[in-house]
Amino acid sequence: MVRGRLLAESLKLGVRLTVRDVRVVHLFREDVSDSVSATQPSVWTFLDFEAPDERADELAAALAGSLLAEGGWYADFQTEDRHFVVFADRVFAYVKGDRAGRDEAAAYGRSVGVPEHQLDWEDDQQA
Repeated sequence: MVRGRLLAESLKLGVRLTVRDVRVVHLFREDVSDSVSATQPSVWTFLDFEAPDERADELAAALAGSLLAEGGWYADFQTEDRHFVVFADRVFAYVKGDRAGRDEAAAYGRSVGVPEHQLDWEDDQQA
């Protein structure tokens, strides 16, 4: 099962993100003013989602086409053995526990303005 999180504020205006079999399982808003960059809003809308594993690649591609390039945004999700970190027009997928794969995604995140403390995704399970 794919499990992940998306911030509504990270989506391009007017985007319609449609991937069959993806469902929102938890939705909440939170004041994150103590941990945002100058270009990010102080309140975020979190969408936790699930989907069947076979939707992972399609979901990654859809997210890559839907996320804002400016502002240091990304979304991430996991399957049983892989972790996907998705930026605007860029997808990183690595086997959980692959430090080089994680480091490559984090380095890219830094290069597009993700604050260091927001590069905090974790692999829930090790491969």
